[in-house]
Amino acid sequence: MKAPHAYARGMDPTGVSLQRNNFSMIERIICAGFGGQGIMAMGKVLALSAMREGKFVTWLPAYGAEVRGGTAHCMVIISDSPISSPYVDKADTLIILNAPSLQKFKNSIRDNGLLLVNSSLADCKATSRRLNIVNCPMTAMASKLGLDKVANTIAIGVYLGKKKIISTSTMEKAIEEVLAHKDKLIAINKRALEEGCFFAQKGQK
Repeated sequence: MKAPHAYARGMDPTGVSLQRNNFSMIERIICAGFGGQGIMAMGKVLALSAMREGKFVTWLPAYGAEVRGGTAHCMVIISDSPISSPYVDKADTLIILNAPSLQKFKNSIRDNGLLLVNSSLADCKATSRRLNIVNCPMTAMASKLGLDKVANTIAIGVYLGKKKIISTSTMEKAIEEVLAHKDKLIAINKRALEEGCFFAQKGQK
């Protein structure tokens, strides 16, 4: 299997909610938080899931001093056609897990984009811009499950519940693959995914 940052041949999925450019669909995602929140793993799971469903995918992680300084991030692009560059200037979806990342990336999202914020660690109020803002206490929810570090998987669940571009079963298989060396964490991450999806669906009612 190709690495998740490689391109993968795509096909039209069921129930996909992606931005359309002419005749192709494309979803640009920026995930950001502090080092230790599993930002890179979150990007890998998203990319690998989309690749499993036959999409073209890129995954661009940011390592180095930026990670140590408190704002680690990665960029994921999912498309049904070839992707020219893995860099995301303006995201269709911005997933933010802490306050410094919100300050850094709050302007890196398109109008009408989806902004998912970990309200346990960041305060995102209404802005003058046209954005779909979802505040979710991801860290608090993860703590109730018994492990703060699964806040990233709760974030994936909220995203999946809102955009529905990847099936839950595919996402679970990607979690199993990414966490194959930490199999004791697979069950709690699957539970976190369910909790995130439930939060998103509850908020849509």
